[in-house]
Amino acid sequence: QVQLVESGGGLVQPGGSLRLTCAASGHIFSMYTMAWYRQAPGKQREMVATITNAHNTNYTDSVKGRFTISRDNAKSTVSLQMNSLKPEDTAVYYCNATLGRMRYWGKGTLVTVSS
Repeated sequence: QVQLVESGGGLVQPGGSLRLTCAASGHIFSMYTMAWYRQAPGKQREMVATITNAHNTNYTDSVKGRFTISRDNAKSTVSLQMNSLKPEDTAVYYCNATLGRMRYWGKGTLVTVSS
C-alpha cells in the first residue's frame, strides 16, 4: 500500500511558477513509476508528466519546455516544477504511483492560473 499526499498548489498569475510536491509512504518508493496527472473542470483526467525508477521522463506536449518532473528516492518524494504557467494549466493536479498492476492516487491539489 502506498499513500500519496500532494502539496504546493495555489493561485498564481499567468507567467508565474509553482512547485508541486508529492510525499509517498512505503519502503519501495524507488521501484514505482511516478506521475502527475491533472483534471480541469469539465474535462477528463490527463497525464502531465511521468518519471520511471530509472529517472526517464515523459511529458504531454502542452507542458514540454515549461514543466519539469523530478524525484528524490531518499525522501520518497516526486516534484513538478511548473514555469510559464498559463490559464489553461488550471486544474486539480494528482500524484500517481504505478508498479505493475498496482496504481495509487493522491487526493489532488488545486492549481489556479488567473490574473
